[in-house]
Amino acid sequence: MEGLKDTAELLKIVAHPARLEILRKLEAEVLCVSDIEGLLGVGQSNVSQHLSILRRFGLVDYYVDGKLRCYFLRDPRVIDILVLLKKKYDEPLPAPACCPARPHTQPKKAATSVSAHTTNQQ
Repeated sequence: MEGLKDTAELLKIVAHPARLEILRKLEAEVLCVSDIEGLLGVGQSNVSQHLSILRRFGLVDYYVDGKLRCYFLRDPRVIDILVLLKKKYDEPLPAPACCPARPHTQPKKAATSVSAHTTNQQ
């Protein structure tokens, strides 16, 4: 069960839109806090908070270059997650052979939002 808890925590951390965008940008290059501020259009304190969460879980790390903290990806699972999220599918999976064939409608996607729970617990 411990492995599942770690996996669930990883997914919660990556699921935040700002953190996901940071990870996507870091996939391509090393960035400092001011670079990330400009990319996200948010303030330094907000960026630092997200980077702190990503760093605490070991997804990113940084090195110091003068007065700059330059961030980079640390956990290789991030690359796998980002590749998977970019993948496009033409069709949903078929129903299992044991299920009777019947037409059904796609359930509407629930407009859910991950609460500040992840941020508050970090």
